[in-house]
Amino acid sequence: MAALTVQQLDQLNQQLKQSYQDLLQEIHSELDNTGDQHRIDLLNREPGDSGDESLANALADFNVLRFDRHIRDLRDIEAAFGRIKAGEYGVCTDCGDDIAFERLRAYPTAKRCIVCQQRHEKQFAHEGHPKL
Repeated sequence: MAALTVQQLDQLNQQLKQSYQDLLQEIHSELDNTGDQHRIDLLNREPGDSGDESLANALADFNVLRFDRHIRDLRDIEAAFGRIKAGEYGVCTDCGDDIAFERLRAYPTAKRCIVCQQRHEKQFAHEGHPKL
């Protein structure tokens, strides 16, 4: 395990649990609001133009992206819980060095030390961007 004290590990574990619960609550709230908004839209449906349809499609895409981000965040937290259970939390998955407590406190799902994370971001910075 990393050079984390029992108190630091407990603090980070509590932070992860709180983040997990907050995300679940946000997801439930957004799902409830989405359902209510959908019913309101059905009741107030009037013939619209292509601009209305484009806006509706953009909002739907935005909602999908937001839920996708929430799911990725939940998976990151679950992976951090797995690393805690395995005694690997706070250890960089790339180089094996300890991840600084300050970094974990700011980003408790971190799986890389700051040096390896910067290297990773430089290496994969252009992934997913179209090239001409």
